[in-house]
Amino acid sequence: MEQINYDDIQLPKKVSDILEYDLWSLQHVAAGMVRTVVNPVKFSAFTSIFIHQGSAEADINLLTHKIQGPCIVNINAGDIVLPREISDDFDASFAVLSRRMTDALVGLMKDSSIFTVIHTHPVVEIDENDVVALARLYDDIQALSTDSTLLFPFETALFTLASYFFRYSSKYYEKFRREIAPSVQNRTTDRFIQLVQKHFRTERFLEFYAGKLEISPKHLSRTIKSQTGASPVDWINRYIILEAKVMLRSSNLNIQQIADELHFPSQSFFGKYFKKATGMTPKEYRNGLS
Repeated sequence: MEQINYDDIQLPKKVSDILEYDLWSLQHVAAGMVRTVVNPVKFSAFTSIFIHQGSAEADINLLTHKIQGPCIVNINAGDIVLPREISDDFDASFAVLSRRMTDALVGLMKDSSIFTVIHTHPVVEIDENDVVALARLYDDIQALSTDSTLLFPFETALFTLASYFFRYSSKYYEKFRREIAPSVQNRTTDRFIQLVQKHFRTERFLEFYAGKLEISPKHLSRTIKSQTGASPVDWINRYIILEAKVMLRSSNLNIQQIADELHFPSQSFFGKYFKKATGMTPKEYRNGLS
């Protein structure tokens, strides 16, 4: 694997410090850096990625997406991403927005549904006529995030972002809203996945989700299996294990605290559950024995 010298790229001393900025940017991230990410990563802030060139395959909230540049990949706060394959010519620019900035954008646009659309369509192909203009946006973000002379840095960044959102979001996202209404089965599957993402920590029984969807557990099971190839229980378990992996590798919580966060009755029960799904104990996974 290619050796990455993190001193050569403009990362803060602690990556977590990125969250202290209203706007943060990293330009021209190459394949080598992305390939160092071998475990699922849970994003703590809205992140927009402009893929200048190259291709990739990544799991976003357990769904596999094929990515071909030039395109934009938007990740909402709370989404979990795992890169799978990265081409050698991969080149991307990242822009991270604080909660304050995203809330202000929503306020200007008077439309919070854009983030719901982004959640279901994180990867957006770009018209070749817009590539230069959208690449310039990420250059502008880089300039704004490092310009200490601005009298109104937050407002300048906000209205710069808003101008691009107003110009391009309708072009690239409205078509998803105007899509022909999906089948009943597709709607059920989408709603089920959204419910699992919201409730998997506390709700693991099929009856809860069937009740929310106002259908029978048998009908829900048959629908999800036919649409995704996995049972509803499989999906719930996948989210639990994915969250556990993120917490084991990316948090300072001990295993008992993680078991509590995920609402397991005991650390022992959590350990058996995790080992059955992964073939290793939580401690072995945390220590990098995967």
